[in-house]
Amino acid sequence: MKAVILAAGLGTRLHPVTLTMPKSLVPVANQSLIVYAIEMLKGAGLTEIGIVVHSMRSPICKRLGDGQEFGVNVQYIVQAQQSGLAHATLLCEDFVGDDSFTVFLGDNIFQDDMHGLLTGFKDSDISAAIALSKVPDPERFGIAEVRDGQVIRVEEKPSQSKSNLAICGVYLFRPSIFEAIRTIKPSWRNELEITDAIQALIENGEQVNSYVIDGWWIDAGKPDAIIQANQLVLGDLDYTPAPVDHEAICGDSEVGPRVHLGTGTKVEHSVIRGPVIIGDRVTIRDSYIGPYTSVGDDVIIEGSEIEASIVMRDCQLRNVPGRLDSSLLADFSRVTAARDSVPAVRRFILAENSYIQL
Repeated sequence: MKAVILAAGLGTRLHPVTLTMPKSLVPVANQSLIVYAIEMLKGAGLTEIGIVVHSMRSPICKRLGDGQEFGVNVQYIVQAQQSGLAHATLLCEDFVGDDSFTVFLGDNIFQDDMHGLLTGFKDSDISAAIALSKVPDPERFGIAEVRDGQVIRVEEKPSQSKSNLAICGVYLFRPSIFEAIRTIKPSWRNELEITDAIQALIENGEQVNSYVIDGWWIDAGKPDAIIQANQLVLGDLDYTPAPVDHEAICGDSEVGPRVHLGTGTKVEHSVIRGPVIIGDRVTIRDSYIGPYTSVGDDVIIEGSEIEASIVMRDCQLRNVPGRLDSSLLADFSRVTAARDSVPAVRRFILAENSYIQL
């Protein structure tokens, strides 16, 4: 059985961060979104992975390479024209061959590892299976109607839904899905919708099973969703005691439990309250790092306060007035201010190489 990760989207809802970074590479708890998908697939024994990208020049290709770093084999498939999930899936036909396969959306993240779903499909006699999650606002999603565990109808963003089960970005197919895709027509968005292809399977009498996921699911396509995903992943970190006599901590510092400090990181005269993850070679001086914050590698934070935020690699925060909250700072961002600024809470969504002086 093979796996496909769809990661060709331009991520316009995450601008300006995704002007220079594909959304599937945005870090959550210091790990790219797409790596969570790879780890889930590998955990289910799926190591032959095709990744659909917008171009072979995509940073995804450089970051993941041939996949050996992650213990998988990666091939890249180019979707130069954004023509829908079904179109992207159809492009993978040569890669899939005669195998059954799973399709993952590269910007989704789950608490459930779906091990049973991913490992049990190959030897089953069903044509397809889809992962579902109960949602309060079904009009925002592709929705499945289910009877006795079997999907009887799917519809994209219905105005009046008969179900609250949203399709959440994990699909399992036989090669028959390719013929189903060839029978459908573009939607009003001028895209080939994967929901239409699944509905074609159903109408052709093929069995499509449902799997309702356990735990949280985040479609991390917007800044608020990325920050929420970061909080949920950090919240699931295993308990670790507060470090005692840690060589990285000096001066009048207070570092609580559930704080992960990277190699070469220094904490001076600062307070860190977990859950927090700090990358390698980070300097934190005269600062407060609040719960649910991720700090990437090679970051400098001096005279500043931040919580419930994501700070990517090579950023600098110096003497920031007030407390940064629920912020997303991309690589190489700089936020500085004079020490006598009036305190105030501020929020930033910054693209790579941004510079703000307050």
